[in-house]
Amino acid sequence: MRTLLTACVLSSWLWALLSEAGSATIHRRNSRVPQGFVTTNGRTFELDGKPFSFVGANSYWLPLLLTESDVEKTLRTMQEAGVKVLRTWGFNAINATELPGALESGLTYYQVWNSSSWILNDGPQGLQRLDRVISTAGKYGIKVVLAFTNNWVGYGGSDLYVNWIAGAGQPHDVFFTDPRIIASYQSYVRTIVERYKDSPNIFAWELMNEARCLSDTLPAGPSCVPGSNTLRTWYRQQSDFVRSLDPNHLITTGGEGHFFWKKPVEYWFNHTLVSDYNFNGQAGEDFDHDLLLPNIDFGTYHLYPQSWYSELDFPGSNWTVESWGLEWIDDHVRAANKANKPVILEEFGVGGLQNKSTIYPKWVQRALDTKHAIMPWQFGELGLTEDGGNRVIKYADAINHGASPNDGNTFYINQTAVWDIFTRAAKIQNERSG
Repeated sequence: MRTLLTACVLSSWLWALLSEAGSATIHRRNSRVPQGFVTTNGRTFELDGKPFSFVGANSYWLPLLLTESDVEKTLRTMQEAGVKVLRTWGFNAINATELPGALESGLTYYQVWNSSSWILNDGPQGLQRLDRVISTAGKYGIKVVLAFTNNWVGYGGSDLYVNWIAGAGQPHDVFFTDPRIIASYQSYVRTIVERYKDSPNIFAWELMNEARCLSDTLPAGPSCVPGSNTLRTWYRQQSDFVRSLDPNHLITTGGEGHFFWKKPVEYWFNHTLVSDYNFNGQAGEDFDHDLLLPNIDFGTYHLYPQSWYSELDFPGSNWTVESWGLEWIDDHVRAANKANKPVILEEFGVGGLQNKSTIYPKWVQRALDTKHAIMPWQFGELGLTEDGGNRVIKYADAINHGASPNDGNTFYINQTAVWDIFTRAAKIQNERSG
């Protein structure tokens, strides 16, 4: 296994060097894909030549479930709610020191890191669980978006690559530039893509969840600043690499949709004029231009103003979560129109049932009016049975009295005021589809 991994890493390292030099062949998506594969036509997704509009579901925890019956139950509930696309993690990595605990608890893991290399787990506690989710999703007519890694520490994100390969003291953004890290990432990507590239159950490949110059454990370095194009270069390199492996499936960034505007938005806080992080390029993305990359087939963006602007969200403020969200949606519509590519409101959330029931209808309607795909964060399931319905998974994630993990943004079927917002939208999207 280690010999094969080393060969794959060397191959990916050479590909990365060729790509950097500009001499690698740049592949393009097939104009004619096999039946059952989603394509794009201007601003529209299509399935077998017909429009494919949808409401989707985020559920990172689904491959973490231990029992086939709970996976089946969750995907059946999604189908009944009108969900057509599931987004979940195609990664789950641990350090070797965590392995004994994982084996004891049954924790899902796909990679084990120990030194500058990792070992793949494609067994029943590893990728076979992801196999089960993808095959069961197909059974219920649901297609899957798979993210290859995480910008954040959760479930073994990009900082594992940085810490193990580049070493301590390095900034987060070396993940996007160090050829050794890129080769290791590409080796894992190759494993996932080649495993599922012939499956119509896959909707799209996602390069990374929420790429930024910094992470929650490592700062940004001096090479990832507004205008450096660090993320765009990486998006270009990795989307071209994935396309070389798979000519048929869609590819996207998985980004939050940050902008880099010449005149970024500003706001007053504490008697100071603040340049808005979401518009000044500091995060690393440049949504307007990233979306123009040839092998980025559609755009993604996320929407969490309640947490992004907590300093502005107070009683009596003339700033509101609802209105800011509507403007954020409109900003991405304009960029998608210029690029002539589809866009997905891929994650959004607010805390509090009252907030959800009053704000979500406005955001969802604006998305519907502007021909968006809609994927709220996040879908919740009730009645899970493993370990008697109570199981600690990892971090603060747990199944509690049969309920799937709840991060405050989760919504469940018994919260009908919120649930009905998405089932209504799903019916509208279904009527627009072929």
